[in-house]
Amino acid sequence: MLQLYHNAFSSCSQKVRIVLGEKGIGWKSHDIDLQGGGQHDPEYVKLNPNHVVPTLVHDGRVLTESTLINEYLEDAFPNPSMRPEDPGDRHAMRLFVKQIDEKVHPAAAVVTYGIATRPMLLGRPPEERAAAWNQIPDPARRAARKSVVENGVAAPEMRGAIVAFVGLLDRMEAALQSQLWIGGERFSLGDACALPYVLRLEHLAMGSLIEARPRAADWFARVQALESYPAMISDGLPEPILAMFRNNAEDVRGELDALIASL
Repeated sequence: MLQLYHNAFSSCSQKVRIVLGEKGIGWKSHDIDLQGGGQHDPEYVKLNPNHVVPTLVHDGRVLTESTLINEYLEDAFPNPSMRPEDPGDRHAMRLFVKQIDEKVHPAAAVVTYGIATRPMLLGRPPEERAAAWNQIPDPARRAARKSVVENGVAAPEMRGAIVAFVGLLDRMEAALQSQLWIGGERFSLGDACALPYVLRLEHLAMGSLIEARPRAADWFARVQALESYPAMISDGLPEPILAMFRNNAEDVRGELDALIASL
């Protein structure tokens, strides 16, 4: 039995869970409370020194980094395959995933903490916020987290984050011009990687960015229609937290619309 240490709202956790679901692999769930600081628990840090989720444990092996976890799952459980057969298509899919990891994933933390969870975090004592930031090992991530919580949509990191999301949607729109999925004619590791970030836009009331790109919007509808999607993604998202995400986004709607219009 595989064991997955994860969180329902974590984008990296979502992209691993959807692969587990599409491959029909059984696994044991260990929920990590990110807002409560569970990722900093000393016992968990022994598994993942980067203080992040997900972490997969399989046959005594401890596996981190969601993209590499999904590659491992493809190697260890090759059927059904989630990589294109053609080497050129496989390279294109991996390049797409690499761009998401390098550009879009950091942007997701900016928009999430700067919009959705900012009011809750600002309600905590300053010393408690500082203590939480100081537990983030990477200094760049630590500085960005502090900036977006303190400044919200006005944070200097926010513009680049929105640009990264728009770039993702534009790349998807182009890639889907001649195929149903990112990797070709079937759901692939590339689609699994893109899903959480498109979903995050919807959760932050920025679905209009998706709707403006009809091929990406059709792709999103097809992903949500996958048999594994409810159990792996939507059923685990508590409605009160989803409502908090949407409401906090609506509270800064004017600032967000102005920023998007200026791009």
